[in-house]
Amino acid sequence: MSRREIRDSAFKLVFEQLLRDDDVQELYDIAEEIDEIIVNEDVKKIVEGTMAHADELDEIIAKYSKSRSVARISKLNLAILRIALYESIYDENTPMNAAISEAIAISMIYTYKEDTSFINGVLGAFSRDNQKKVTENA
Repeated sequence: MSRREIRDSAFKLVFEQLLRDDDVQELYDIAEEIDEIIVNEDVKKIVEGTMAHADELDEIIAKYSKSRSVARISKLNLAILRIALYESIYDENTPMNAAISEAIAISMIYTYKEDTSFINGVLGAFSRDNQKKVTENA
């Protein structure tokens, strides 16, 4: 399974959880029943990590979303942003630019063009600030 397929499956599960607020194991069971979303350890790591850090990720999103409050961000966009930020911050095997690039690729499949621009703007601002901190601490 490619990293893109892993992220796509994780995105679908995180999005579903935002819609249904079901227990994560129930989401996995449903995904396996319908056999359209692959659930493996890599997918579970992203899903569970994203859910565990949702409040912190939402604070970051709120900081960089100049045009919309978190409550007004569509569930699709929120799922994409949370996963990208989770991977950027907590997955040492995923470079930030790769997480952002993948988030944009997923948004181009599932959201409107304006939403892709919004996601790119939020993640780009986060990345620039993060790079600035790295440079200052060097």
